[in-house]
Amino acid sequence: MTERQVFSVSAEIAGRTLTLEAGKFAEQADGAVTVRYGDTMLLATVVGAREAREGVDFFPLTVDYEEKMYAAGKIPGNFFKRESRPTTTAILISRLTDRPLRPLFPKGFTNEVQVIVTTFSIDMVNDPSPLAIIGASAALAISDIPFLGPVGGVQMGMIDGQLVVNPTMADMARSTLDLMVAGTKDAVLMVEAGANELSEEDMLRAVQEGHAVCRQLCELQEELVRLCGKPKREFVPPAIDTSLQDAVSAWLGHRLRDAVRSPVKQEREARTSALREETVAHFTADEPEEEIPARAREVTRVFESLLKEEVRRAILDEGIRVDGRALDEIRPISVEVGVIPRVHGSALFTRGQTQVLTITTLGSPGEEQRLDDLGIETTKRYIHHYNFPPFSTGEVRRLGAPRRRDIGHGALAERSLYAVLPPQEEFPYTMRLVSEVLSSNGSSSMASVCGSSLSLMDAGVPIRAAVAGVAMGLITGENGQYRVLTDIQGLEDALGDMDFKVAGTAKGVTGLQMDIKTTGITFEIMREAFAQARAGCLFILEKMNQVISAPRKELSIYAPRIITLQIPVDKIGALIGPGGKTIRGIVDATGAQVDVEDDGRVFITTADGEAARQAVAMVEALTREAKVGDIFLGRVVSIKPFGAFVNILPGKDGMVHVSELAEQRVENVEDVVQLGDEINVMVIDIDPSTGKISLSRRAVLTGESPEDRKAAGAAPRSGGPRPERGGPSRDGGDRPRPRRREER
Repeated sequence: MTERQVFSVSAEIAGRTLTLEAGKFAEQADGAVTVRYGDTMLLATVVGAREAREGVDFFPLTVDYEEKMYAAGKIPGNFFKRESRPTTTAILISRLTDRPLRPLFPKGFTNEVQVIVTTFSIDMVNDPSPLAIIGASAALAISDIPFLGPVGGVQMGMIDGQLVVNPTMADMARSTLDLMVAGTKDAVLMVEAGANELSEEDMLRAVQEGHAVCRQLCELQEELVRLCGKPKREFVPPAIDTSLQDAVSAWLGHRLRDAVRSPVKQEREARTSALREETVAHFTADEPEEEIPARAREVTRVFESLLKEEVRRAILDEGIRVDGRALDEIRPISVEVGVIPRVHGSALFTRGQTQVLTITTLGSPGEEQRLDDLGIETTKRYIHHYNFPPFSTGEVRRLGAPRRRDIGHGALAERSLYAVLPPQEEFPYTMRLVSEVLSSNGSSSMASVCGSSLSLMDAGVPIRAAVAGVAMGLITGENGQYRVLTDIQGLEDALGDMDFKVAGTAKGVTGLQMDIKTTGITFEIMREAFAQARAGCLFILEKMNQVISAPRKELSIYAPRIITLQIPVDKIGALIGPGGKTIRGIVDATGAQVDVEDDGRVFITTADGEAARQAVAMVEALTREAKVGDIFLGRVVSIKPFGAFVNILPGKDGMVHVSELAEQRVENVEDVVQLGDEINVMVIDIDPSTGKISLSRRAVLTGESPEDRKAAGAAPRSGGPRPERGGPSRDGGDRPRPRRREER
């Protein structure tokens, strides 16, 4: 057996060493690279099929990011104690890795390619997201699979007003920007960001600085390719039958242009579909029966190519979109709030033929989502889910688990609104938003941003500002010709070169996502897209503000109310009880949800006011600290000759001296109270050295306060045997000692 030869290259990125290594792991893969940054280490592997997949007209690329809990020294929390289906984080990183790679495979390449990125080690300092992009690109670059990379990936933050390259995971918690940039040496391919109302200029500057780091990462990968790269497989794009294309184009004449130019999606699709069927029937009429299926596929491919060419040509040459809008015009907008009864908040946002209904549900802090992944955060109080049912596009499709696209769109809307949410200290509710796409003709993710902002306001959530979103498109031609489109619809997205989604408030950007279908765009195009997007967002915000411009003053009557209490940290154990028995007893007795934080905050959640009052009383009884002047209804637990001991709090007794039992003189404690009696008492003194509590029933009866007692010179008694009555009288004689009852 020959010894493996290991190849390694390194570079300093943001003061830390990034190392790419090949040849040590996964020798049977077409390409395998480990990428290490600090103690975060991933393995990226790639395998490509040798033959094209039959009957497909798309590139079958699969990218999977595999989270292994051992990488962070964790054991999976499920019943089987092994990794199961991908977490939301894993799906989002898979998409993040896929998007900049996909445009860099040759057109017409239909061999199946699978990229798998496996986490080996996570140090909770260096985020694995950009490393997944770098590792996958490097594995493809050294393999023999045709690939036009390499691609670099970098995370940008903004801390204290300064841009930071690859911030640590802890530093990202205080960053006002979370931006992922991926690109080749020449152009940016993918951008994903959440921001705290950052200006468009600052966002563009962050993208530019991130791309500079991407160039450095591409050079590092090229160095690895020189050391161990394999020769690329020969790939010849399938030949196009230009004679058939010319014949179909001539036969169609102006009919394709007339069919595709319709503002209504259903009408446009019906007309183009009918024309497609007519074209296929005409050009297969004279074919032998056994050759008709193959010929029909070829004619359909030509028809789709001409359709794409017609849509793009009209935009580039004439500035005409299929629905007749101007390039920067937004489709008609309709806004409604409070459309669903009994839910905590709802909004219906319609833009053209895209319609999204968003529902807000408020819950207790204990209903936060618990995360079982490799990140620092263990819970999440704000959740956004996006659903894209088949009827929204007039299709028939099996319902099942959310697709990657659904999860990605939900995450984009979630991060676009995160910047305007109230802090947990002010609004302790768990918030779940669900965007139901009822009709889709492009930009449904940005419609869900608008609907979510409106729904939160309708629910009375005190968000800082309204957020709107718009999707921009791009059509490029020869000689640098291009057109930027505002508010793209489905056909323009499918046939265009860019999907550039921007969400923000009137002050700045809160969410950003850009995908390119070409090999990249210039910063001049990006700057123009930003300017056009800002104008679009401001226009949409104006329409939204006409319906609801601020959060409602009160929560829905159906929403639970949260009462916040602060208890001493050392009382948390008493509230929870052994095995949670005490706190479960409060929940069972009142029906209220009770959640306890490590800092002593207690959240009582219920829509029932009486249940809330009962739960508060029970929590306070278990955790309250006695203070001078407090009045308690206590139970007599012990009687002594000098007074009575009264239980005022769980595990806490105080002593009522015989002189404090009543307004008049008391000779015998049992003349006033009996064992088990409940009496009102006031705390008149707490011994700081021993913690012993002195109580007074007389102070409650007379209405005296501790201050009144001090002014009158009354000395509190902290317990102990009652001094013997008697002694010298004022005139110097002996005062007779009263006899006890048993002596009489």
